[in-house]
Amino acid sequence: MPTPPPTGPLVTRDTLAKELRELGVRSGEILLVHSSLKALGWVCGGPVAVVQALLDVLGPDGTLVVPTQTGDLSDPAVWGNPPVPEEWWETIRATMPAYDPLVTPSRGVGLIPETVRTWPGALRSAHPQTSFAGLGARAREVLDGHAPDCRLGERSPLARLEALHARVLMLGALWDTCTSFHLAEYRVPSPLVRVGRPGPAGWEVVTEVSITSDRFDELGYDYERDRPVVRGTVGGADTRLFPVADAVAYAERWLPVHRSREEEIPGAVRTVLGGGDLGGGDPSGGDPGGGDPAPGRRPRGPRT
Repeated sequence: MPTPPPTGPLVTRDTLAKELRELGVRSGEILLVHSSLKALGWVCGGPVAVVQALLDVLGPDGTLVVPTQTGDLSDPAVWGNPPVPEEWWETIRATMPAYDPLVTPSRGVGLIPETVRTWPGALRSAHPQTSFAGLGARAREVLDGHAPDCRLGERSPLARLEALHARVLMLGALWDTCTSFHLAEYRVPSPLVRVGRPGPAGWEVVTEVSITSDRFDELGYDYERDRPVVRGTVGGADTRLFPVADAVAYAERWLPVHRSREEEIPGAVRTVLGGGDLGGGDPSGGDPGGGDPAPGRRPRGPRT
């Protein structure tokens, strides 16, 4: 059976750059991009053209950052897509190559981040499972010092992006990919989890904050309902643009109300996580939108 012709729209480097500027992406800014190449349409030049267009718009003083996660560098005991036989586990743990920021490919984040990772001059952060890659004037400032026991928290590039007033571009990506929401999980009571992975000296286990994108679709729906998220179309992709700091602050208020995980925290751990300021301050203070982040749980349409 012959392959059906593409349906479009036809997208080029120049049309992408034009539409990104019209959306509001600015020269010189720091941009964290979550993307879906397929959602854009038929892109002449594929992911290379997309990265070129982003760099064209950001200019020589701008910075492009993408997630380059490697979730496969993990304990085979928790794999489920697909699982592997239990009798393989010890061999896998003993022989899995350790993370190398120069050669370890990203997994599950798409072709555009992988293209950024391999771009000449690209830098990549040091975390073996939740790294970010970047290009541009402030990439090193964003990516350096990613702590090995802090996937997406205060010692990760997300916190630096927040502090540097970066914005998020959701280029055809859905809310469950919004990593900025994970930073809020480190600032509200959350359980801890032991995470296994290959290390430079062999298999290692670290204790980390448990993170999950469960209900991020609802969180994102409420966020763009209540806050000034810029929406538009780039190519054929629904696109959103918003500040990292605003999304994190909103999630800090939303999560304890609508997706609390306090019951998952053992008593001894709850004392550590629940006491004092976790870095987010009073979840009701400094609210740029005011009040409950999802007042009255208004009826919502289809999840995004």
